[in-house]
Amino acid sequence: MKTKICLSNVGKTFRMHLRGGIELPVVDNVSFAVSAGECVILGGPSGSGKSSVLKMIYGNYRCQTGQILITDGSEIINVADAAPRRIIRLRDSTIGYVSQFLRAIPRVPALKLVADPLIAQGTSEEEALEQARELLTRLNVPERLWQLPPATFSGGEQQRVNIARGFIAHYPILLLDEPTASLDAKNRQVVVELVEEKKRKGVAMLGILHDHEARDQIADRIIDVTQFKAAA
Repeated sequence: MKTKICLSNVGKTFRMHLRGGIELPVVDNVSFAVSAGECVILGGPSGSGKSSVLKMIYGNYRCQTGQILITDGSEIINVADAAPRRIIRLRDSTIGYVSQFLRAIPRVPALKLVADPLIAQGTSEEEALEQARELLTRLNVPERLWQLPPATFSGGEQQRVNIARGFIAHYPILLLDEPTASLDAKNRQVVVELVEEKKRKGVAMLGILHDHEARDQIADRIIDVTQFKAAA
């Protein structure tokens, strides 16, 4: 199916329990679709709801209204009301997430951390490790660091490990949360190339990117999230 992500009339409100249970509206009537082979960027200032939209699609946040439809093989799954186990299955096989923050198990070497998503999808450990080496080399992570845990790395090195981990597996949908943050121009260009390669493979990508130069290179469309800003 060509359409991979479809949001229809999605609304999100946060309840502030430490402030007497008041409700903070975030977004309302969010409606758009992302097709296979397309990279769509969410635009708008900080606080306009871009991250909330990504997290609702990934299932970290629940929306109060609307539908979030994900194409999973021959099935259409509504993330808005899917059971937690179904969302976990989507994350294993269908929806990847490249965050600007590295969350890693302590003492796990960077090479294994990058290879693990591919191994989880059924690739042999030998092949997954080889692809991990290629990606880390491409992203200019020094070989001397590969057997060390990334918690000891600099912010830019951690970000490149995170990018390698997000791009190595075969996800039909990829969510990008500031993938070029903390990167220099050379490594930013590698990310642009990785996005273009995923496009050619038919991956549907939705992201947040404040780096205007990189955004202009990879975005097929920019959706201004301020049009969905909920009234307080």
